[in-house]
Amino acid sequence: MKKLFNNYIISLFVVVIILFLLVPLPAGLLDAMFIINISLALIILLITMNIGEALEFSIFPSLLLVTTLFRLGLNISSTRLILTKGGQAGKVIEAFGSFVIQGNIVVGIIIFLIIVLMQFIVITKGAERVSEVAARFTLDAMPGKQMAIDADLSAGLITEQEARTRRYKIQKEADFYGAMDGATKIVKGDAIMSIIITSINFIAGMIIGIVQGTMEIGEVLQVYSIATIGDGLVSQLPALLISTATGMIVTRAVSEGSLNKDVITQFLAQPQALMLAGVILAVFGFIPNTPHLQLFIIAGGLILLSRRSAAQIRKNEELALAAEAQAQEQEAAAAAPSETDYYKDVNNVYSLLNVEPIEMDFGYSLIPMVDEASGGKLISRIVIFRRQYAQDMGFVIPSVRLRDSASLGTNQYVIKIKDEEVARGEILVDYYLALEPPNPAGEIDGIETIEPAYGIPSRWILPENKEMAEIYGYTVIDPLSVMMTHLSETIKKHTYELLSRTETLQLIETIKKTSPELVDEAFPNVISYAGFQKILSNLLKEGVPIKDLGTILECIIETSTGTHDLDLITENIRASLKRTITRRFCVDGQLRVITLDAEVERAIISSLTKNDQGVYLALNPDLLQKLVSQLSDCAKKFSGLSQSPIILTSHIIRVYLARLLEQFFPDMYVLSFNEIVNTVQIQAIGNITM
Repeated sequence: MKKLFNNYIISLFVVVIILFLLVPLPAGLLDAMFIINISLALIILLITMNIGEALEFSIFPSLLLVTTLFRLGLNISSTRLILTKGGQAGKVIEAFGSFVIQGNIVVGIIIFLIIVLMQFIVITKGAERVSEVAARFTLDAMPGKQMAIDADLSAGLITEQEARTRRYKIQKEADFYGAMDGATKIVKGDAIMSIIITSINFIAGMIIGIVQGTMEIGEVLQVYSIATIGDGLVSQLPALLISTATGMIVTRAVSEGSLNKDVITQFLAQPQALMLAGVILAVFGFIPNTPHLQLFIIAGGLILLSRRSAAQIRKNEELALAAEAQAQEQEAAAAAPSETDYYKDVNNVYSLLNVEPIEMDFGYSLIPMVDEASGGKLISRIVIFRRQYAQDMGFVIPSVRLRDSASLGTNQYVIKIKDEEVARGEILVDYYLALEPPNPAGEIDGIETIEPAYGIPSRWILPENKEMAEIYGYTVIDPLSVMMTHLSETIKKHTYELLSRTETLQLIETIKKTSPELVDEAFPNVISYAGFQKILSNLLKEGVPIKDLGTILECIIETSTGTHDLDLITENIRASLKRTITRRFCVDGQLRVITLDAEVERAIISSLTKNDQGVYLALNPDLLQKLVSQLSDCAKKFSGLSQSPIILTSHIIRVYLARLLEQFFPDMYVLSFNEIVNTVQIQAIGNITM
């Protein structure tokens, strides 16, 4: 019974509200309902002032509709009592009316009108405009936010679960502000309806009192003005609180905590403003005929508060300087000997002959981002990326050698694979990178550049322009994330080169701990270590995880009885890993692909040529040009999607087509029908024809 009550209490409440429109309520029950209405509005206002972000109170649009309907239902019930009971509609209405009128009907009417117009013109109008702008900017910023999530996921900064949570939050935020855009129209309509109902109560009450009653005109005016203004105020008070809550919740876009905390923190962070305000009030206190005592008391309070705030800020700065000085002393104590002294030992020169798998060289100004003693976070970010990549792909990335280089510009960095440069970038440490959205809501000042990892047009902007850029729909990224994303994407493209014989043997030893019989059967009788390394390298080169080594070895053993062609063995392994490949490339149960016409596939099959080195694809130049041209047009359709371009073809030509196209489209993947599970919905967004 309790569970049933909890599930339907709100639905029951809405039904009761609708009954208020039809069923007369006694004055005592109406008083209780008015008190509940005021309490509910007060609770809602306090909640909106204490939340950190709007989504913490995501039911607000629906609650706004329910409370407005509740208030209108009570208005109709009170109108019925006012017009049928000679202005007697309960003690709450009488108390509010008598308190405001204070024996003067004109003053009471003026105060009531001021309250209604203040709510309608100032609060409701402002909240409506803010809701419209927030809804539009939130929707415009969604693609950029999605790209930022994908970049963090690719860099290993977040897990797949965290990415899904952030995507869900973005969707909920867009839905919330879209609902608030419509919900503010309800507040506006409620304010208009309150004026109409109040006018009806007063005019109709006067007519009934004069025509049908026995009271004098003065008495009728007194009775119905108290009832009308009291009823209007009883409805307008909660309406004013709800309108204020509406404005409060739609203006929480850049808050970091509750309103109370933010106001106190940000006011106390400006002691000069408090001091200046106190001095100005003190000067006013010397002007004749001003309230000297009140001005001097408030001025003294502001000056005292300013001095205490300034003292606290100085104390925090001294603590920060002391911590920085201590860190510098520790760094100096741990400083290594000079380079010249180090290489005086000839044995140390041999260390220069080592080739590091991954290196990253930095210009001078980028060193603080790397040096942990100076608060640099790059090393910890690399550790997070290595862990995430190992979980996703089954391969442990070697250590990254980080060092400063005098040959680079102060803001430049270079990424090397096996001592050869493969990528280069330049970042501005004291700026933020703003990725341009397709349709920005406004122009932001900055230094034009290209995002190094994905090639997106961007701007380097000052920190003070960050909030405005986000409002305009730009995706704003800090310099460390820009550099880390570039490093992670570069490593992913060259992972297959990093798979050395040592790494291969380490992987074999890992699987041997759980499946020793499988390893003994496979090596060296079925396949050599070099052949196994080549197969794993082929898989990594095309983005296929090698985490399931057991399935890979089983497939090698089964396939090797019929062929020793490593390409054919690799294709059979890919078919065995269809669930892994589907998870790797599928998005939300859908796979958007480019397909090949049957005539094109036949032409490709007829172009397969075999020599002593194996089978390769020798396409006619005209056909190759048509194929590349059509694929280039189809690839553009993937620009607005959250997946890379994919070609879906038969397993016979997949490997040869992939090798041919990698020189033209390095970010395009070629999959076969055998590598996709049956439950996936395949959507062809392009077709290549002759």
